[in-house]
Amino acid sequence: MNAKSEVRILVVDDHFIVRMGLVALINTEPDLKVIGEADDGDQAVAMFEKLRPDMVLMDLRMPGKSGNEATTQIRRLAADAAVLMLSAFDGDADIHAALEAGASGYVLKSATGEELIPAIRAVAAGRRWIPQNVASRLKSRSSYEQLTVREIEVLNQLARGLANKEIAEILKISEYTTKDHLKSILAKLRVADRTQAVTAALQRGIIRL
Repeated sequence: MNAKSEVRILVVDDHFIVRMGLVALINTEPDLKVIGEADDGDQAVAMFEKLRPDMVLMDLRMPGKSGNEATTQIRRLAADAAVLMLSAFDGDADIHAALEAGASGYVLKSATGEELIPAIRAVAAGRRWIPQNVASRLKSRSSYEQLTVREIEVLNQLARGLANKEIAEILKISEYTTKDHLKSILAKLRVADRTQAVTAALQRGIIRL
């Protein structure tokens, strides 16, 4: 297979060992070639603009600019840019946000090489790639009522261990309104108390510590 038919790939991951493993795996395939590496979102955008790869294998969570933010910027540079999101997180909110940002696929880091390589080829060819386990998580999202922006703000403060009065002061709302938001949060997440609410929100990727 000549160089013109190779899929040129930019690999983005903030963990050096993970990135090296991905590069080694991809370069064993005769039709795939890693032409660049980045360890954060800003570098990913800069490398994409410079190299214009056929596809980007993007880590979801990185210090500074996230994979979603970098994907959004890359899609502004090239509307047809192909991005495959690679993540250790399978929360429905994480998956939904990645696809909303413009990713064409979402693969978990627990995937084997036999699962990842076809995903790379599919996304590079302009197709979407949503494995069954990811699709199942995404489908579950439709069964939950979505939280408002303010409710997510309250959840973030709950995760810090703050009391209702402290949350009210930070968000500049009344303590009564804070309690009302909390009641709505518990109902929407289908949990019984504050601790369960934070746990469920973290698992689904609605908030992050």
